[in-house]
Amino acid sequence: MKIFIDTADIDEITEAQQWGIVDGVTTNPSLIKKAVEKLKSAGDTIGMEAYIRKICKAVDGPVSLEVKGTTATELVKEAELLYNKFNHVNNNVVIKIPVNTAMKTGDEPFEGIKAIKALATRGIPVNTTLVMTATQALLAAKAGAAYVSPFLGRIDDYIRSRLGISHGKMDFFDSTITRLIEEEKRREKEGEVSSRYGEMAEVDYSDGGIYDGIELVESILKIYRAYDMKTKVIAASVRNAHQVRRVAEMGVDIATIPFAVIKEMVSHYKTEEGMRKFTEDVVEEYRQLFEDTGRQQ
Repeated sequence: MKIFIDTADIDEITEAQQWGIVDGVTTNPSLIKKAVEKLKSAGDTIGMEAYIRKICKAVDGPVSLEVKGTTATELVKEAELLYNKFNHVNNNVVIKIPVNTAMKTGDEPFEGIKAIKALATRGIPVNTTLVMTATQALLAAKAGAAYVSPFLGRIDDYIRSRLGISHGKMDFFDSTITRLIEEEKRREKEGEVSSRYGEMAEVDYSDGGIYDGIELVESILKIYRAYDMKTKVIAASVRNAHQVRRVAEMGVDIATIPFAVIKEMVSHYKTEEGMRKFTEDVVEEYRQLFEDTGRQQ
């Protein structure tokens, strides 16, 4: 599994690069704006364009840059502008296109898909963003997307909010509990099959049969593998190390992970405790081995 860092903060990118585990970067306009404002508040006068070039240079792997339009024509025009302006810096620009730009019922829902198809024919790699269903991912792959980014955390948030479950942004959502509650509620229904079926069907704690963001990734991977689709799956909107482990077990191609969650991945209380114990147990004679080696050199 490849690890992308989900940030536009050049300090975070540089530090993560030094760890030797970063394969790419995903950004969006909000992240870039926040990072530039941070630099400006510290007295740096760097502009947006120069800052994006700096990100592209910092990583020898894909850097996703996002468009802002809503029609296929706008999306393609903006994608070509970003690609032509920044790809020459390090030959690593990927364009983020929303799978569906509709904001309300009645808006045209296929503008994103049309833009993905047009860009694919031009040889511009696309990272399809805001993917919330496996069918959206299927359409993006059919249109020629290089990557799709299902939003794990946002699906978890949506399901919990709909069920009235209080939660913090980075909390792990255990959907096995909601499944158990759903089963219990269904078993309470009594009567004939005709009435029980309808009553039991109303007890549904999923989002179209998907119970959490991790299951969404699993569904997409299953479809892609069934038809040997070449589009890579990027687990996005990752909120905690537990989610990273679960999608890694499934064999997801890539996870794009916030800086704080990458640090969470390497941390464990017992590891810290073990280090303290090992350090305390070093006897003088063993310590002397290293000092003697230094003198011999």
